[in-house]
Amino acid sequence: MKATINGNKLTIEIDLKTPRPSSTGKTLVVATSGGNQTTTATVNGKPVVIGLNAYIKP
Repeated sequence: MKATINGNKLTIEIDLKTPRPSSTGKTLVVATSGGNQTTTATVNGKPVVIGLNAYIKP
């Protein structure tokens, strides 16, 4: 995952994966950060932490 700040916008790039069932089985996960991840992007000199899950409904 890559996070950048351009002006007043946070841009996140993450690879899409083959859809797989979520832990509950209600959705199919297509991208995840695998929990909270500290990035190199900073706000007020502090790193931005991102927790991301992208999914589709079956």
